[in-house]
Amino acid sequence: MKNERIYNFNPGPAALPLPVLEEIQQEFLNFKGSGMSVVETSHRSKQFEEVLEDAVNRTKRLLKIDDRYKVVFVQGGASMQFAMVPMNLLGNDESADYVNTGTWSTKAIKEAQNLSKLVRTAASSEDRNFCYIPKNIDFSKKAAYVHITSNNTIKGTQWAEFPDTKGVPIVSDMSSDIMSRPLDMSKFGLVYAGAQKNIGPAGVCMAIIREDLLDRAPAGIPTMLDYKTYVEKNSLYNTPPCFGIYTIQLVLKWIEETIGGLEKMAEINRQKGELIYSLIDGGDFYRGTADPDSRSLMNVTFRLPDEDLEKRFIASAAENGFGGLKGHRSVGGCRASIYNAATLKAVEDLTAFMKDFAEKNG
Repeated sequence: MKNERIYNFNPGPAALPLPVLEEIQQEFLNFKGSGMSVVETSHRSKQFEEVLEDAVNRTKRLLKIDDRYKVVFVQGGASMQFAMVPMNLLGNDESADYVNTGTWSTKAIKEAQNLSKLVRTAASSEDRNFCYIPKNIDFSKKAAYVHITSNNTIKGTQWAEFPDTKGVPIVSDMSSDIMSRPLDMSKFGLVYAGAQKNIGPAGVCMAIIREDLLDRAPAGIPTMLDYKTYVEKNSLYNTPPCFGIYTIQLVLKWIEETIGGLEKMAEINRQKGELIYSLIDGGDFYRGTADPDSRSLMNVTFRLPDEDLEKRFIASAAENGFGGLKGHRSVGGCRASIYNAATLKAVEDLTAFMKDFAEKNG
């Protein structure tokens, strides 16, 4: 069995920064001098409350948000947010606008409809198999909110700029690109992100909600599906996913103190994207599946001349220490997920491998 680590391009659960993993390893058996592992420590303990407070404060500093925005940690992943959002923000006589840019947007729309909520698909890129981000969208001024998926992991598209909704709050699923770039949070009423792609392990979802939206929730929402429960109890109404929150705190510390903030993180991500897209565009062996102006800097999706070559490419990549390059089962092809934790060196070595494979098989 190989002991060395591979270059991990998995789409989620995805790579975590090596320094974070090493810090977890170093203090796993004796967390903060407690004599216990972090997974044994009480969520009511001073040690864990400090972790939780630090995660919240780092989130606010990195995103430059004020106290109007409440940062909470919820179980159930982003998929549970598909229901929590309309349950909390959409009254029975109101409607919301959704932009459908792929699988996760489609699921969010369906979940709202399952609750018998009024939703309007304001725009969709389904006509071209979700290979682009719609532009010049006619949003309703009466919409309670506009829901978008900021980055589409399966289709490899991303909002480069967020839409002008004329003051209607944007609700965004940012599971796969949160903390990858600066955000103008004044446009957003609610941001949520399953941690397992860009900021932590599976099992916890970060939600950032503007406090004025908390008053929209109707009476009768189940306690654990009400955002006010998490805000009022500081994410401690019940036992939270402690290890997940602890890891997120360490990832945020890494972004803030090692990388130097979101502006520098965004520059690194831009460099990684330019490396691999330049290779794809530089010949006719690889073909990107997303329109150039809609390409994701988190998930690079591409095809080879035929499926047999794709299978050989994925197998050869694995043999050479590059993991997770198989495309989603619903679309096939190949995908390199180059989230924050994927280093520039990892992408440089991947592109070198891709160039070599093309020269030998083209």
